[in-house]
Formats: sequence, C-alpha cells, structure tokens
Amino acid sequence: MATASSIAASIASKTKTKKKHFVAQKVKLFRASDPLLSVLMWGVNHSINELSHVQIPIMLMPDDFKAYSKIKVDNHLFNKENMPSHFKFKEYCPLVFRNLREKFGIDDQDFQFIVECHGNTLLPQFLGMYRLTVDGDETYMIVTRNVFSHRLSVYKKYDLKGSTVAREASDKEKAKELPTYKDNDFINDGQKIYIDDDNKKMFLEKLRKDVEFLAQLKLMDYSLLVGIHDVERAEQEDVESEDNEGDDDGESDGGIGTPPDSPSNTLDSTKPLSPGEFDPSIDVYAIRSNDSAPRKEVYFMAIIDILQHYDAKKKAAHAAKTVKHGAGAEISTVNPEQYSKRFYDFITTILS
Repeated sequence: MATASSIAASIASKTKTKKKHFVAQKVKLFRASDPLLSVLMWGVNHSINELSHVQIPIMLMPDDFKAYSKIKVDNHLFNKENMPSHFKFKEYCPLVFRNLREKFGIDDQDFQFIVECHGNTLLPQFLGMYRLTVDGDETYMIVTRNVFSHRLSVYKKYDLKGSTVAREASDKEKAKELPTYKDNDFINDGQKIYIDDDNKKMFLEKLRKDVEFLAQLKLMDYSLLVGIHDVERAEQEDVESEDNEGDDDGESDGGIGTPPDSPSNTLDSTKPLSPGEFDPSIDVYAIRSNDSAPRKEVYFMAIIDILQHYDAKKKAAHAAKTVKHGAGAEISTVNPEQYSKRFYDFITTILS
C-alpha cells in the first residue's frame, strides 16, 4: 500500500539508527487525476498510522464523539505532479470510526482499499468522516462501504421503498448512464429476487432488525437499493471485448490503465474468480441466485438514504394526504412504524 512522505520518514527513522534526515527518499504515493482523491488517500494512510500508536479504549466516552485530528501539509517542491503542494486534512471522531470499522470486520488494510473502491446489517457502513482543504476550498467527505462490486458489473438497479404510489425519477437519476428504476418498474418488469432458503432467512432477519432499529429512531423514507449482475450477459460481453482486443494491430499491452500503486489493483490481486463468483469479505451485500432461477444472477442489496427524520413537516404531509385520499388509501407519507412494516412486507414479496 502506498504511503506518504511523513509515514516513510517515520519508518526510515526506526530502521536507520540515529539518522534524523535522509536524501532522495523514494516514496510511493497514491496517484489520482483528482487532487482531492490524492489528498484523501494520503490522509487516510496518515490517520491509520497515527491511530496504530493509540491504545484501543475499553469503551467510547462522550468526548470521543467530539474529538478530531487535523494536519496541515506544505510540500513546496515535493511530487507536485501527484499531490497538491499545500493542503489540510481533518478527521472527525477518529476513535469512533475506528470502533465502527472493527465492528464491520474491516482492518486497516481493508479500509485503505475501500477508500478507492462486515457487520451483520444491510444499513450503510460509515467508515470515516473528513474535511479536505485544497487551494483554500473545503470539501467534506464521508467514506462508506460500496454496495456494488468492484468487479461484477450491475446491468440494472432499483430503488425500492415498498410503495406503489408513482414516483418520478429525479433529473439527476435520469441523467445517469445506468438509470435507477422504482417499485412500479420492478413489478411491471416481473422481476423477482431468486435466492435459496438459507440466504432468504438470513437476509430477512437482517432486514427485520434494521427496519425496527430505524423505526425506533423515527427514521423513514429509506430504500432498498438492488443491483443485478447478469452472469451470462457479463460473460458474453467479456468474449466480445476479447475479440475486439484481438483485432487491434499489434498494440502493446502496456496501455494507459490504473497506476500500479493504486489501491484498486490490490483488490484485483486476489485469486482469480470464475464468472459470477465474488469474495464475500469484500462484496458483503452480494447474494447469488438459487439454482432454479431463470437466469444466473448476483444481487447486491442494501438499505440507503436512512437520515430522513419524521418531523413536523412529515406529520403535516401525512395528515393532509389522509384527508385528501381517505384513511384507507395508500399514501406515500406514513409514520415510521407504518413505513417500516410496509417496507418489510413489500421486500418479502419480491423474494422468491
């Protein structure tokens, strides 16, 4: 894993007795076309190195949720082609997020990889929160685990809320290369999630606990994000891609690709996987289709958009729609308990 100059200096000082300075150090750096990403990757490595010297507390204290660490870097002539000369990096609640990563089964090396690209839950896995300052501009970032795979392409995705009340896709969603479809689309497509009984039981148990937890916190309007990987379609596309590469007139294999020090290469350096196979320690939201499914597929399913609180505005909208449509009509705005039950019941019907 690539490290920053300060980390390399620390390591070198330990291995070279009584030498406090050194010349022409060869330091590996993350290379990214976006300076912001370079700073993020540098900062995460710096943070992990700093936290490795901090004893893990027996329990988190209130002050841990207010704590932060920050560093200002001025590298006037150092690797300007890869990193900004001046930047600042701030991490919020470092011990809290380290504790969360441990609960999700993510060690430090895993976390470094995830920045580029195992808890028993379908909820978002928040892994870190940072503020990056480059050229005077501040950018706030939250790092979460990817729902989809870094190697298995998703050919169709749905955003399911458990309501058949028509929902229009936003302009942002319409503009995406891969559009996000809704509940009615899922039903009209005749789509089902074909998973075996064991996976179905485990999935529904996680779903039940998650929605009960969200209801207790008075949270609603969350969705189940479903991404579908078609194994046979992906195999065919790979064959066609290889055929196209074979038509190239003697071009070398050393074309422009991901730089050798990029974390994404480390993810791909694991043992070869057959089509449709995945590493469950990385693709934690993935479930393969059962043997009787009409198509060989892999499903990626996680709960997203969980931060909408049931406030006075939502209560007023619910009351207004109830008056307009009647108490027995299905309406999109309901209280958190009703929302969680409707959501859970709908998801159970789409599992086959």
